[in-house]
Amino acid sequence: QVQLVESGGGLVQAGGTMRLSCAASGNIFSINSMGWYRQAPENQRELVATITSGGKTNYVDSVKGRFTISRDNAQNTVYLQMNSLKPDDTAVYYCNADSGVTVYWGQGTQVTVSS
Repeated sequence: QVQLVESGGGLVQAGGTMRLSCAASGNIFSINSMGWYRQAPENQRELVATITSGGKTNYVDSVKGRFTISRDNAQNTVYLQMNSLKPDDTAVYYCNADSGVTVYWGQGTQVTVSS
């Protein structure tokens, strides 16, 4: 079992910067990959970025060059560094962990980018 605790959301002006954190606990060695998803009002949840246990990263095209996903040395915390934020980035952001068998989700954190 894996538990995910997110932090770092809030309100920011367009063009600003924000960093989200997700701390994993429990059977962290079962995690194959971690990522961030987001869901805007009236939209479906979409993948933002992922990082594998080997450090391979992947990003949705709309955030490429602006967002960076990373992990700590113990591989139990994942970060999402968000630069040059746009109003279209406004959404609830969810941390995700995938064991290959079970998918775990954080509680979600609101990110609001004002124009």
